[in-house]
Amino acid sequence: MHLTGLDFFFWALGFLEVCVLLAVLWYCKRAARFPVFTTWIAFEVVQTVALYFTFRLGSSQTYFYTYWSLGFLDVTLQLAVAYELCAHVFRPMGAWAPDVRRGFAVVAGASLLIASVLTWLAAPPARFLRSAIVIRGNFFSSALMSELFVAMVALSVTMGLPWRTHVAQLAQGFGVYSIFCIVTEGAHSYFGAGGPVYTRVSHVRMALYCLSVAYWIVAMARNEPEPPKLPPQLRAELLALQSRVATLLRGFRELRRS
Repeated sequence: MHLTGLDFFFWALGFLEVCVLLAVLWYCKRAARFPVFTTWIAFEVVQTVALYFTFRLGSSQTYFYTYWSLGFLDVTLQLAVAYELCAHVFRPMGAWAPDVRRGFAVVAGASLLIASVLTWLAAPPARFLRSAIVIRGNFFSSALMSELFVAMVALSVTMGLPWRTHVAQLAQGFGVYSIFCIVTEGAHSYFGAGGPVYTRVSHVRMALYCLSVAYWIVAMARNEPEPPKLPPQLRAELLALQSRVATLLRGFRELRRS
């Protein structure tokens, strides 16, 4: 595998950005709120170092198996990040609503099915089986992640999730990057491995990844906007409603005892 100077530039830039993002997550105390996302970013650092030294010191076969072993863990962690963000959105009080959890399971199952079908239909013109496996695998993970995050963003919009929260900004970065990955991996599937088109499309994908990480750095470094305060009249009405509910519950308990 031949890498150009631009490839190494994006590789080094991506590595530097994820290191900065990891430092921001810890320094700004975001890691405790997003432990899975922080774990994934730390894994990205380790993965970049491992792949670089494997490429420099190992054989092409060793790099292939290292790439796919780490790639499987990468996709698994991204799925865990998707679940973590969904949990922040759809169970803010610590418990899933039954219909929401069922809907999330349906979306996840449908996304897996659609991604599998699209990957099976893709027929990349590759000279070697190894190249075809790489293209199909990347296409499958891109399709799956884009469907999950687009569905989560759509559901959160219907629920009125504020778009300046950290949860929403993480989902935005994932969603935009995943959608463009579908385009780039679709181009890979059409043009095959190798050639100037494949190289240019790969550079576009790497540039989008660097832009997404830069967006997360800025978003995580900033504090979330303060939630709007309730008007005094509405606050008084909610407190009165809470008092009436408590009174009704006490009445029900006394009826059950009698």
